[in-house]
Amino acid sequence: MEFLVTGASGHVGRNVVKLLAEAGCAVRAMSRTPGRLVAPEGVRVVPGDLERPASLTAALSGVERMYLFPVPGTVTEVVERAARAGVRRIVVLSSSSVHDETTHSGSHHRAVEHAVERSGVEWTFVRPDEFATNLVWKWGESIRTERTVRAPYPESRRALIHEADVAAVAAAALTEDGHAGACYELTGPELLDQREQAARIGEAIGADIRFEEVAPEEARRELVRFMPEVVVDMVLGYLADASETPAPVLPTVEKVTGRPGTPFERWARDHAAEFAG
Repeated sequence: MEFLVTGASGHVGRNVVKLLAEAGCAVRAMSRTPGRLVAPEGVRVVPGDLERPASLTAALSGVERMYLFPVPGTVTEVVERAARAGVRRIVVLSSSSVHDETTHSGSHHRAVEHAVERSGVEWTFVRPDEFATNLVWKWGESIRTERTVRAPYPESRRALIHEADVAAVAAAALTEDGHAGACYELTGPELLDQREQAARIGEAIGADIRFEEVAPEEARRELVRFMPEVVVDMVLGYLADASETPAPVLPTVEKVTGRPGTPFERWARDHAAEFAG
């Protein structure tokens, strides 16, 4: 049985490739730039671009199960091609934001889900809440250069999830039966406010991290350097909401994989080099 992992260089995709390879599966890791992709031994790296569905013909040939990175603009043609090629199971990297399709992220991910639902292929949707890796682009530069975090809503509490946990759920849905039609909502295993998150990163790199509260407007001016304004507004909205009513911690990772979710402090150690400078 052949597995195709799209977005194989992404935070989740690379971990899906690793887990499938460790399980002895025949894996194809797809990338727009295959020459740059470093894959585990035995994994076949194949070219393909989800924004150019015609480029997937060779990558899809003979594949039965597929991990799909969300690209809404071309998803209908991509899943149609996958179904014609013989793909029988698709596991989608989605988002908990699908519950509010008025947001940029919600409409983006729900469009992908809709297309897969209509395809006639067996599907599972993996819907993580906020990734801990978002802190790398939000705080990485200021921690590396100043050992400081500047952010609004310091009391905002989130159960940030390790990307490896998302991959573990996706890999289980790809390789095991019993996940068809499931929508798995995922969080990390603990709620931490932003000061606690910064402190855990400091412990991981052996440094004291200063937390400086800033106004939302100042944070917005900084964040738009790295991402579209609609995404910045969504992120700030989540922080404001989580300062009043934090989202619950969900046990889904453990229920699906049989092991507890990864604590934030472990994520911080795994990514210490990105903050150490």
